[in-house]
Amino acid sequence: MYLLIPAAGSGKRMGADRNKLLLQVSSKTLIAWTLLAAEAASAISWIGIISQPHDWDDFKEIMADLKLSKPVEFIPGGSTRQESVYNGLLALPEAAEQVLIHDGARCLATPDLLNACAAAIRHCPGLIAAIPVKDTIKVVDENGIIESTPNREQLWAAQTPQGFDVKLLKECHAEGVRQGWEVTDDAALFERCGIEVRIVPGEETNLKVTTPQDLAIAEFILSDR
Repeated sequence: MYLLIPAAGSGKRMGADRNKLLLQVSSKTLIAWTLLAAEAASAISWIGIISQPHDWDDFKEIMADLKLSKPVEFIPGGSTRQESVYNGLLALPEAAEQVLIHDGARCLATPDLLNACAAAIRHCPGLIAAIPVKDTIKVVDENGIIESTPNREQLWAAQTPQGFDVKLLKECHAEGVRQGWEVTDDAALFERCGIEVRIVPGEETNLKVTTPQDLAIAEFILSDR
């Protein structure tokens, strides 16, 4: 299975002056934990890191310490996550029929989750790891007034990995460029194109590290493993 890791973001919400994936938690960088999970996932055979070239030297230094056995390619990132993933798709080896896309900032995903998504994408056009929403969700207008309360039983919090048929996802991205769509994940492109996306049970600990508070939570989770 081919794995693309979007890693081209900045550390603005983290309050960092560099790519947040270069920050450390439990003595390793965020990108290191993500790569170690990919290395340990038996289904993953190839890894593409989508990032800005100015981060490549730092990433390569980290990888040298990890001594990964799987091939890793560096792919230039775009100005948005959507553009970055499209760059990654275009850089996949020709043999790639399915792909998993996993945010580098979700450094707590386990090899078991990666393997489960890799197995499931063999039998559907698209999927996302997700967990049921526990909180009551409110839809609020621009004035802070509640408009409605959706049925919680139908709400799921999207995670990554997300998996797709490569040919279909390329077509959806190309259509997104033509239509000027702006989406926050690749599943949304499938949805807009009317293609089925399945849910694969995610992991409660698979949080996206975005703020300093998330770093503290990740530290606790890793120390508990």
